[in-house]
Amino acid sequence: MDVVGDEEPLAESRVGLTPRQARRIRIALASVLMAAMAVVLVVRLASRTSVLVVGVYGAALVLCGVVIELSRHGRTRLGTWLLAIGLAAALAADWLLLP
Repeated sequence: MDVVGDEEPLAESRVGLTPRQARRIRIALASVLMAAMAVVLVVRLASRTSVLVVGVYGAALVLCGVVIELSRHGRTRLGTWLLAIGLAAALAADWLLLP
């Protein structure tokens, strides 16, 4: 089948990241956010020690690790949604639950 006129084959018209690039970006993003959550945990524990602080930020750290594993196994969209919703929930819990 010949390409007619200005039409391009599907392989050449694809714009965006390859699946491998998307996985690497999401792994890097989750790693950076994991480090940021660890820093926030240390700062919050220095100002006020509480089991609730450890619980909220510990859950955020675990969530970042889960997202890294999901991305390694090719579930990047699911990982992105979990990361966004989970970190928003952790920050909301910090604002609502922690004095």
